[in-house]
Amino acid sequence: MVRAIDVEAPAPEVFAARSHPLQDVINEVREIFVSLGFAEISGNLTQSSFWNFDALFTPQDHPAREMQDTFYIKDTSASKIATPNQIAKVSESHKKGWHYNWKLEEAKRMVLRTHTTCVTIRHLADNNPDEARIFSVGRVFRNEKVSYKHLVEFNQVEGVVVGKNVTLRDLMGLQREFYYKMGLKKVKFWPTFFPYTEPSLQSMVYNEKLDKWVELFGMGIFRPEVTMPLGIKNPVLAWGGGIERIAMLKFALDDVRELYNNNLGWLRSVAKCP
Repeated sequence: MVRAIDVEAPAPEVFAARSHPLQDVINEVREIFVSLGFAEISGNLTQSSFWNFDALFTPQDHPAREMQDTFYIKDTSASKIATPNQIAKVSESHKKGWHYNWKLEEAKRMVLRTHTTCVTIRHLADNNPDEARIFSVGRVFRNEKVSYKHLVEFNQVEGVVVGKNVTLRDLMGLQREFYYKMGLKKVKFWPTFFPYTEPSLQSMVYNEKLDKWVELFGMGIFRPEVTMPLGIKNPVLAWGGGIERIAMLKFALDDVRELYNNNLGWLRSVAKCP
């Protein structure tokens, strides 16, 4: 006996296992930089204040180094932070540039890294390349109040280009290309200030849902006070920014906390290949 089959009958929904949308964005960021000729490096989540701050010419009395902005590891100091020559030259750079008494004990304090720049600057100091394209992706930590655009723990991508003739125009072009590959077309830059780059820029990308420009990556050229004490001779283009903010733009979210709320309805609705 032949029975008719109703091909329009409802079938049960099946939700196959998949990676988190934020992890998809992280993987996309990594793939883009590799396609642009960059090599990935990695480092520890905990860092000495020397590499997290001092090597980047951030003075020891800078507000970012207060406990209100940084997570320090209680009663823990690094036994060895750098070579004696690196310590001496970074110390001298601070004394000459900021006019204060630099303290080794402060540089030894261990912190949860506040950015991934500490990974790349140490790589440059240890390898001293004439030319390089490297990037790092990983977790960073900031002692901030959680809000629609701030988290205490988030992912950051950071990278540098080293070369004899690299310029700020090269850096802006690189950032535009990165954003274009991420599907972000409306980009602009404006001057800003960072302790370890000069000139410095802030990249802005237009958020259609919020109907306003939002800041993403900070960037600039490392100051001589950063590169010279570490023996880095050629100009270094540097940038860094939070990946969660990129994810907000890609997924049209107006609150970064939505990425971590484990809303199954939203997680299942995000297209795997938008």
